[in-house]
Amino acid sequence: MWEGLRFLLVVVAIVANVHVIDSQKPQLGGAVNVFSRYGYLSISMRVVPRNDTDTWIFREPTLDVFRNPTAAPPRQQSKSAVFDGDFHMEFCDNIRQLLQAYFRDFTFEQLEKPWRAFTGSWSRSAIARHLGINASFITGEHCYVLVRVARFRESQKLREPVENLVLEEAVAREANNITVGDTVSVIQFIRNFGSHYIASYVTGNSLYQVFVYTPQVYMRIKERLKTRGVAELSSLELSNYFSPWYAEHMGAIQSASGNRSVEAWAIERLRVQYYIFTYASLLKLHGDAALLRQLDALLGNEALLQLQLRTLAPLFKDPKRREWFHEVIDNYVKLWEVNM
Repeated sequence: MWEGLRFLLVVVAIVANVHVIDSQKPQLGGAVNVFSRYGYLSISMRVVPRNDTDTWIFREPTLDVFRNPTAAPPRQQSKSAVFDGDFHMEFCDNIRQLLQAYFRDFTFEQLEKPWRAFTGSWSRSAIARHLGINASFITGEHCYVLVRVARFRESQKLREPVENLVLEEAVAREANNITVGDTVSVIQFIRNFGSHYIASYVTGNSLYQVFVYTPQVYMRIKERLKTRGVAELSSLELSNYFSPWYAEHMGAIQSASGNRSVEAWAIERLRVQYYIFTYASLLKLHGDAALLRQLDALLGNEALLQLQLRTLAPLFKDPKRREWFHEVIDNYVKLWEVNM
């Protein structure tokens, strides 16, 4: 009992010397422990619609481990650009690929499947709700196309090399206490200070829509677009492929932040009349500068769109300690990805 109490007091004393960041957005260079909420990161990072009215983007517990983290110079934006962002579609053979595609811009060093850090806890109904499709299309033989338009509002990247950054004194002291060959010492360090630091991030907002197809129709469209490309297709042909005529199911247009006003605008302004069908489609934005300008004003800085996490290995100046930290992290990641 007393040993446990003494251990707790030591942990509190260590963390007390490190600044805990209280912010509503990611803190560049801040350290996080991806394992403390592995499978549940969508709770603390706004990446999918939520049933709340709060305006936070990022509330994962974060610690200052570097004294002087500075951002790299921002990229120059084109003043003539109608829309500063990204408009793309991804073909997904199954639901696993669809989840992977949604989190394509989230990279966590040492994690082969970073999307699992968000979706590992999602039930079938949760997957359907977050992706805006009927739950009956989550299982069975279905293929998907994810269409997404993202508006970038804030982009930050840590200036490199990270090895030149000065560590907080308490962090440097504990990093030197890591014992090579002792797994427990590494795990304890991760619990106190984190496993990764925020190397870069992009915030803003996006609209996305999932189209569901039978495998036969899906392969036909995929091959067609592979040989000709979207730019070579006529508006009519593109509308055909992404209509109820071809699609088995058309998902709802949703915003990453859950902004109902933006979604209502999309339902109203992106409505398509196709023979006997009337529906909303993100494809109506393709090549329409006027609609993109309207959307540009509506998509604010409300969600996390991209995130790069790198391990805290640079904290260890001793090569053997750094290598041991990486080895333990690697084994820890594999254990989580198998068991979650």
